[in-house]
Amino acid sequence: MKTVGRASPSNKAGAETISTPLKIAVVCHPTYGGSGVVASELALSLGDRGHEVHLFAHDVPPRLARSSGPVEMHVAQGVPYPLFSSPPHDLAITSRILDVHRTVGFDILHAHYAIPHAVSAYLAREAAHGYENSSPPKLVTTLHGTDITLVGNDPSYAALTEHVLLASDKVTTVSKDLAKRTRRNFQVLSTPCSIDVIPNFVDLGFFTPPKSAQPIGDWCQSGPVAVHVSNFRAVKQVPWLVRAFAKAIENQPATLLLVGDGPEQPECRRITTELGIEQHVRFLGVRNALPQLLGPADVYCSSSAEESFGLSALEAMACGTPVVSTRVGGVPEVIEDGVSGYLTEPGDLDAYALALSDLLFNKAHCQEMGQSARREAVKRFDRSVITAQYEDMYKRVLQGQ
Repeated sequence: MKTVGRASPSNKAGAETISTPLKIAVVCHPTYGGSGVVASELALSLGDRGHEVHLFAHDVPPRLARSSGPVEMHVAQGVPYPLFSSPPHDLAITSRILDVHRTVGFDILHAHYAIPHAVSAYLAREAAHGYENSSPPKLVTTLHGTDITLVGNDPSYAALTEHVLLASDKVTTVSKDLAKRTRRNFQVLSTPCSIDVIPNFVDLGFFTPPKSAQPIGDWCQSGPVAVHVSNFRAVKQVPWLVRAFAKAIENQPATLLLVGDGPEQPECRRITTELGIEQHVRFLGVRNALPQLLGPADVYCSSSAEESFGLSALEAMACGTPVVSTRVGGVPEVIEDGVSGYLTEPGDLDAYALALSDLLFNKAHCQEMGQSARREAVKRFDRSVITAQYEDMYKRVLQGQ
């Protein structure tokens, strides 16, 4: 058991804790992906506001690992056994939640991502009905995108996903678009489960514009810089982005920084060689120093075929960096086309390259859009404001609303 929390600047301006602190269990993936980031940041924010927060995962999420503060981390890993093809982490997490609940008595059990975490949380809540000295916690499930559009919608998991959504005391999604698709795919329309839309948020004190103009690194001294951050899965379409970048720059001095790693990275490297742009593309791998990469960049690139929200794009906006993105999923709820960035239709390589070229090589327009992007992030996605929305939702769930 470890206690971890926040080392980055806390954005507590205007924050007000609710009258009675809650005991909250958060279950999430320990990844760099959006669901793990949002769950970790929400846990830290709730802890900052006086709640007793416990986070359960099979490893320490990176956003907690770098921090210190009022969140208690419980790492629960399945025990290897010859009968198991892989250790059953989800069952170990369920057991650990129950063990801690006996002592703590959780009010809220908040699962991020439907499979497997909502299932683990559901099992823990049902088992807690047998405890004499405590009431079972209320179950909240937050959907982040691929848990509905890909994993949860697969026939292998669809029936179980629908069951845990209907059995939840509350379901939330990170965008209106995801709520719409959830209702369409699973017929989740009303009682016993309704859907609240609570968007992702950003720590405006941590993701902030640089105080002065500075290059990202010695290897980016000449020409503008575009940045992309992802797990290089097929849905992110990073090879397509590399081709669009090559068309946008036409051998003019510019650099594309690709941050992250995953199955599509080798194909991206092959394409840079095929197009002869090796000197313009840098592969950085997985990095934690995102504000230091996003802030000095001229433009952030998102090329996804499917995106429920676009957290990395929001973090770039908070750093004062405009975004070029495909118009998919919940992205239009984050980026206002022509104001905080550009949205182009999926698959339209020429339009994407034109938008990217405009921001890379029109410095005044790029700076104007970057300032608008920061204003939008401050106005609509402040960490303390969104955390208060989660608090209000918890209160309504505990009141049976």
